Amino acid sequence: MTELSLFLAAFITVFALGFQQQNVAGRHYLAAVFTSMAIGSAQLFLWRLAPTATPTEIMATLAGGPAGIIAAMWAHPRIAKFWRGRA
Repeated sequence: MTELSLFLAAFITVFALGFQQQNVAGRHYLAAVFTSMAIGSAQLFLWRLAPTATPTEIMATLAGGPAGIIAAMWAHPRIAKFWRGRA
């Protein structure tokens, strides 16, 4: 269970950081506010669990980062397009 929690915390942290970079580059102010909150929340959770991580928990944490950035790179243009269509 902790492996999954660490994977998800790392995934969300890196996903949000990658998403945030695109928000800043595109000057999406409101999206940047919400993404910043997601970054902070995920990092707090990650920092709480990581100090006592076992080797398998460390591997799960390290796997979450690459998965998160790839997902953010895929998702950002699609989500931005969806929100532009609603405006």
